[in-house]
Amino acid sequence: MNSNILLDIKNLSVRYPIFGGVFQKKIAEVRAVDGISFTMHEGEVLGIVGESGCGKTSAGRAIISVLRLTAPDVEVDGEIWFYTKQGPVELTLLDKNEIRPHRKEMQMIFQDPYSSLNPRMTVGQIIENPLKIHTRMKKKERLERVIYLLEKVGMQPEQTYRYPHEFSGGQRQRIGIARALATNPRLIIADEPVSALDVSIQAQVINLLNDLKKEFNLSYMFIAHDLSVVKHISDRITVMYLGDVVEIGPADDVYDHPMHPYTKALISAVPIPDPKRAQEKRRQILTGEIPNPLAKPTGCGFRTRCPIAKPDCAINKPELAIRENGRLVACPYV
Repeated sequence: MNSNILLDIKNLSVRYPIFGGVFQKKIAEVRAVDGISFTMHEGEVLGIVGESGCGKTSAGRAIISVLRLTAPDVEVDGEIWFYTKQGPVELTLLDKNEIRPHRKEMQMIFQDPYSSLNPRMTVGQIIENPLKIHTRMKKKERLERVIYLLEKVGMQPEQTYRYPHEFSGGQRQRIGIARALATNPRLIIADEPVSALDVSIQAQVINLLNDLKKEFNLSYMFIAHDLSVVKHISDRITVMYLGDVVEIGPADDVYDHPMHPYTKALISAVPIPDPKRAQEKRRQILTGEIPNPLAKPTGCGFRTRCPIAKPDCAINKPELAIRENGRLVACPYV
């Protein structure tokens, strides 16, 4: 892993407004991401895990500025520093025209391979589109690049002129990966890229992503809720709960020796294929339900389900603090 910083997130918040009443005024808001901070390095795979609704997808979409186009009412605060070859750039300060030159260096692989591809465009047109926007390649050069990328993701050149509905889910995700690679990006945000696929196909896509990372010197932000998949591909893991980061550390350390109570519960829920080992494993059951994002608990967001919660957990929100082996944990009682 390169020591050069590629991405530096400082106090990132994403708030979704709730409108109501006769005049559709803002009556509440959902704090999907509640002031998170972390860094990514060049050549690194940073896994982001957590339950559905923890804010991991919102964070990824805010970083790549997709939310500006898809949900213009969403409020995004904080700093997103992207370290280009010309120097650091603060992405939240740029408008859609100013961010375009940097867009080719950041691409996204979307969760649903069925809805993320335009059904009216051929595979070739889908992969070629970023090249039309971000490069000055001639038509022949673009076609050569499309065929090259299709072969890299394990598909055939003659499939260039077929439409998305003619392919399986795994093949469609490969097309999405080829599209993300088109502009030679430095950072790819993969938003649960295998969650909609069969288990056997998941392994193929994960192995493909690993191979492409080595070949193209890519950095991945790998968003998922399957911890075993994240451990397999990630260098470091960031664990999120209810919009907050609760633990960051090397993948093996977080998986084998979790420190935060929520991380321990997540790890204990991972199924083990060996029946003997599964019987020996002690499952940590969380009590209560996930709090309503509209009424997030004061202090530590996890305190209502935490087995080691203390009275002062309701007062102060714990900050990420360095623990053993450089691990960052947001809990003073671990």
